[in-house]
Amino acid sequence: MTIEARLAQLGIDLPEAAAPVASYVPVVIEGGFAYVSGQLPFIDGKLVTGRLGENVSPEEGQVAARACGLMILAQLKKAGVLEKVRRVVKLGGFVSSTADFTGQPAVVNGTSDLMVEVFGDAGKHARSAVGVPVLPLGAAVEVDAILAVDMD
Repeated sequence: MTIEARLAQLGIDLPEAAAPVASYVPVVIEGGFAYVSGQLPFIDGKLVTGRLGENVSPEEGQVAARACGLMILAQLKKAGVLEKVRRVVKLGGFVSSTADFTGQPAVVNGTSDLMVEVFGDAGKHARSAVGVPVLPLGAAVEVDAILAVDMD
């Protein structure tokens, strides 16, 4: 089954891939890997902003992290490598949070769970989930990715 067919089966519509907000490219493909720049959470075209432990609930954070994952998939599709993904290798999750919020891993599960839904066992990955005081544009979550891709 293709990834596009799997997304349709899951009822997932990918968002439009977001343009970079600074001097970088969304995806670099090198040596059999796709490196996806940090993606922000857009839901219905609106950026999810705020801080966990302050004005964003853990559940809202998970939804935002899932939106980051959808944007990662959208960037892979735009780069022409979505159907070539062999394995999700590593995710880096950044959660805008207060000093006393310690639920970053559960928040980033929003992206991790999506990758397993879409890619099955090939979606299981290494990961980091860290708290930061602020993210670009006031985003609540940001996630980047490294994926192994077939380059034949």
